[in-house]
Amino acid sequence: MTSANPTLNTASAAGSREGSAFAEISQETLALTRRLFVQLARRPSTLVAGVLQPLIWLILFGALFAKAPEGLLPGGLSYGRFLGAGVIVFTAFSGALNAGLPVMFDREFGFLNRLLVAPLRSRSSIVLASVLYITTLSLLQSAAIMGTAAVLGYGWPGAGGLVLVLITLLLLVFAVTALSLGLAFALPGHIELIAVIFVANLPLLFASTALAPLSFMPSWLGWLAALNPLTFAIEPIRAAYGGELSLHAVVLNAPYGQLTSGTCLGVLAALATGLFLAIRPLLDRKLS
Repeated sequence: MTSANPTLNTASAAGSREGSAFAEISQETLALTRRLFVQLARRPSTLVAGVLQPLIWLILFGALFAKAPEGLLPGGLSYGRFLGAGVIVFTAFSGALNAGLPVMFDREFGFLNRLLVAPLRSRSSIVLASVLYITTLSLLQSAAIMGTAAVLGYGWPGAGGLVLVLITLLLLVFAVTALSLGLAFALPGHIELIAVIFVANLPLLFASTALAPLSFMPSWLGWLAALNPLTFAIEPIRAAYGGELSLHAVVLNAPYGQLTSGTCLGVLAALATGLFLAIRPLLDRKLS
């Protein structure tokens, strides 16, 4: 009998080890993610508040400008329909901006230290669990706002539009989650992190096209809004609600040029990638 090929045996063993490592990391990530959802179930106020605040914005601002003159907004949109995309993005943004809070509390209460001395296959599962948890939570909150907007008569994007909305929100959530996790490891405590969240939230909202188009803004604010990551997420979603699904369609006439949906998504993807690469050395140092 001929002996087995040693090269094939080595490759098979390596593949088996890789498969085992992937299974263990997946199990760790899901277990840590489940822990975060158990915490949410015990304190659902986080989920309720994350939906309630943008819901108030949607209802009150929609009612406040319900009798705005026709043709006031680009494309003849009603203000409620115009506002809907901004509130959806603001909901996802706010949820993702809070991503670092569970990690910060784990730091302060000592649970993170317990995880670091536990026999984890990979400590990256700690970060992956936070990303998975906050992404799911942000999408659920955004879906609730989208459903409410549809009930209020502000429209629904359709099947193709839903795909574009989902991709846009995922890119935004990944980018903001990376920033929040980096702050959770860089700042000394939760008071500082909450202060950053409060300081960043409303200015970024008002300095975007969530509440008003660029044509309503003074030039300096228009420049800020045209560079704001929220604007790059709002405009493709607003176009999806309007039935425009082409990535080559112009969705924003910025002071520096015209932006298409594809350009906006590319900027968000580059931002998410850049932020994760930027915080990786910090995470490696803190989780080592």
